Amino acid sequence: MDILRLGPNRPAHFYRGGPWIASFRGLDDPVDTRPEDWIASVTTRAGDDSVGLTVLPDRRLLRDAVRADPEAYLGPDHVAAFGIDPALLVKLLNPAQRLPVHAHPDASFATHHLGCVHGKTEAWLVLEAEPDAAVYLGLRDSVPDDVLRAWVAEQRVGSLLESLNRLPARRGDAFLVPAGVPHAIGNGVLLVELQEPTDFSIFLEWDGFQLDPSAGHLGLGFDLALQAVDRSARDVSALMSAESADAPRVRRPFPDDADQFFRADVLRPGTDEILLAPAWTVLIVTDGDGRLDAQVQSEELHRGDVLLVPWGVGPARLVGDVTVIRCRPPEPTAR
Repeated sequence: MDILRLGPNRPAHFYRGGPWIASFRGLDDPVDTRPEDWIASVTTRAGDDSVGLTVLPDRRLLRDAVRADPEAYLGPDHVAAFGIDPALLVKLLNPAQRLPVHAHPDASFATHHLGCVHGKTEAWLVLEAEPDAAVYLGLRDSVPDDVLRAWVAEQRVGSLLESLNRLPARRGDAFLVPAGVPHAIGNGVLLVELQEPTDFSIFLEWDGFQLDPSAGHLGLGFDLALQAVDRSARDVSALMSAESADAPRVRRPFPDDADQFFRADVLRPGTDEILLAPAWTVLIVTDGDGRLDAQVQSEELHRGDVLLVPWGVGPARLVGDVTVIRCRPPEPTAR
């Protein structure tokens, strides 16, 4: 099993953005309608059977490769717990406009109403940010059901946005976004997003975007879809963290509550090596130069590189003056 270098996978979207992704990945691509890069994706856009899927260097779909040899890609313990589902989607996001206020269903709602075992809890790790960049996360005060429904039906965007906690977004900041929590990402950021592997979104806002209101309720109607939205006030202090000045060799940016959905580490080996245990692993190189050494393969690492390390690669060593984000599914025992 080989370490796989992944090229860009940037489906067109309803909102503008993407130039920082192109620059980060070394692409000559001025198009601003591709604000997301779906990494190691076996997930498709909602309502589509192919958009969003990762194509491997040998032109196979990653989804097909995993189905053909799931234990080699995912590991026997993972397959026993989750089947042939990697249970993770990783993205790069770079909005050139604020995203609409929206929320995602949790696994229970998705199981009962959407026929899927996954909801969409997600988390963001900011790679770059303009000085005034911000994200919007959770309600500042509880909102009654009838009030929320009126805001959505009448598209009272000001009320929706003002109801949320506005949080500065700076390089190194991390945010956990539990399913159900209303949120939006502002423009002027480049971030890595880890999420449950679905494309389920409930849009509370669509004015000014290339969105049909009917796309906002997942085909369920707003009466049912809005039941998935958390209307309670949210103390966001437990959902966010900032990078400390000492830049530790291994940083876990997200709170422990994230581990049941996905795991992330920011790795900086420096003068030492960092050992990586076998696992389905997405590596995103954010700074510097280094190397990943496995039993039968060695890969040079530079800023903007994106690699998939299947379980079958075995243990590997990360070395060099490099910063790498390691993204993994939950532990097989986490659910």
